[in-house]
Amino acid sequence: MNTQTRARAHRQVTAHLAKSARGSSVGAFFDLDRTLLEGFSAYPYLGERLRRGAMPAREVLANLGAMLDYRLGRSGFSGVVGRTTQPLRGVAESVLEELGEDVFRKHLLGRIFPEARALVRAHRERGHTLAIVSSATRYQIEPVARYLGIEHVLCTRLKVEDGVLTGEVVRPTCYGEGKATAARRLAAAAGLDLSASHFYTDAVEDLPLLELVGHPHALNPDPKLARLARERGWPVQRFASRAAGAREAVGTALAYGSMIPAVLAGRVAGLLSGNARSGLNLAIASWADFTTLAIGLELQVKGRQHLWSHRPAVFVFNHQSQADVVVVAKLLREDFTGVAKIEVTRHPIVGPMFRAMQVAFVDRANNKKAVEALKPAVEALRDGRSLVIAPEGTRSQTERLGPFKKGAFHLAMQAGVPIVPIVIHNALESQPKGATLFRPATIRVEVLAPVPTEHWRAATIDHHVAEVRGMFLRALGQEDAPTPAAPRKQRRRVARKPVAKRSAR
Repeated sequence: MNTQTRARAHRQVTAHLAKSARGSSVGAFFDLDRTLLEGFSAYPYLGERLRRGAMPAREVLANLGAMLDYRLGRSGFSGVVGRTTQPLRGVAESVLEELGEDVFRKHLLGRIFPEARALVRAHRERGHTLAIVSSATRYQIEPVARYLGIEHVLCTRLKVEDGVLTGEVVRPTCYGEGKATAARRLAAAAGLDLSASHFYTDAVEDLPLLELVGHPHALNPDPKLARLARERGWPVQRFASRAAGAREAVGTALAYGSMIPAVLAGRVAGLLSGNARSGLNLAIASWADFTTLAIGLELQVKGRQHLWSHRPAVFVFNHQSQADVVVVAKLLREDFTGVAKIEVTRHPIVGPMFRAMQVAFVDRANNKKAVEALKPAVEALRDGRSLVIAPEGTRSQTERLGPFKKGAFHLAMQAGVPIVPIVIHNALESQPKGATLFRPATIRVEVLAPVPTEHWRAATIDHHVAEVRGMFLRALGQEDAPTPAAPRKQRRRVARKPVAKRSAR
């Protein structure tokens, strides 16, 4: 899907809301799997538990048996959930909460449909009350809801006593008629007019809630729902943005594969001209131009003049995706180098490209070596070349801006050059977290005004780092968001213990 088609698809997804009533009395209910997310959230959740060794053999067998019975029609959804929940008796709820956050960062974030993001955003702009209503548990849903800014989670809940699972399910489960029941309860509590409300789902099992709201929508519907929607005149839409085919595979291969010939061509040009730097500039600029064309990236840049007004400079950018490297190269084009983690040197294609650019490779596990590795970066600045660094130190797990490290700011201060913030808004649309292939996208970039450093002092560096990070937060619309904490280490599974008293949470 090219960028024009993608933008048109987003407009089509939200076009029906132009005439929708405004205000919090209108509900917008979203199913989770195959509606907000590509695929099913349960599979990576179970897979992560298996990888951690948190599922004993008897639990695996219980899950397989329950799912087989459901497929054969020998058991209903509530029966399946009850059987698969029994082995969790005695497990601390905090274990599942942490697992859910980890699965979201590793697997689910990259599966959120961009069209679904646009749809949620459009409902929020009209002041609607947002809710995810799903048969999944809150451990799967809540991280997605927080990320999308959806305030209500209607889901299947497990019984908990003193922070420990009892092995039982709170009934009714949030499936079929249970979804309609949950929506009625929210409507009563929040004052929703269900006749003016919307529900988006892919499954015919959700018919009770589809019939309850005034505006039912079939998104990525299964065959039965697609047929029913046609019969009843309900709108049907299918999202294609997460489909990665031959075009994406070829574009990604060309992006990586073109690095080596670009470097070789630059070296030849440098030898012929007697100017190695001009050869390197040719390599970077030609690779960036070719790669953006091959991938299908378009940049919408605000503040482009700040890329050239004060050079050399330390350019700092928020790091979301591997697409950031292409974006930065396309913007800066010449007379710059960077700082990267030492692990990049092992990449068979990116490693040689970065070495040709004289990138400073930092061993993050060894502070003494890291400081030593940055000395060439200071020399590059003093020699007239700019430096580009992601002050978060690594890709953030979500679009939320991570904490900033101080290295880039110390380098700018030592060299007496300004800091220039490059705010990248939506690189995840080109390569989501966990994805291998680049996808066509229009990426929005803001280049903020240079920040002078000549009066900075080591004693006040924390203040300056916070100021620059605040500029990013404001540009990203995240000024009220808390600083994300570093990922916690995996907790051990607590010892199982008898549960004397059982009550619904």
